Amino acid sequence: MDFGRLSARISRKDKIGNNIIKQKINVTSSLLEDKTKELQWYGDVQRMEEGRLPKEVMKWRPPGRRKRGRPKFTWAEGIKGLMGEKGLMEEDWNDRSNWRKKIIYEGWNFNSGNYLFTTDTK
Repeated sequence: MDFGRLSARISRKDKIGNNIIKQKINVTSSLLEDKTKELQWYGDVQRMEEGRLPKEVMKWRPPGRRKRGRPKFTWAEGIKGLMGEKGLMEEDWNDRSNWRKKIIYEGWNFNSGNYLFTTDTK
């Protein structure tokens, strides 16, 4: 965040939090952008023709059982969770323009870690 402080001309002595600086210089979280890109890619792959390699890879499940221990959180489970956060249904990816409108990152309400970032979508 030192670069953000330098570009906003704010010193640590000013006791201004990182969240306020991010809002002042209009910085979005890279994590929010990553979530958006994952959903965009998921929609793109779902709209692909059957038999395309990315679609086959997404559908593939490894044979056998996992080793003991904590169950692994798969990418597909993460996507389902993101879709639940955004209120998306499985069939929503059919309409590309509507899908893109629903997943833009400005609508995320992400209140964990250093990010206290909410904006209204219009």
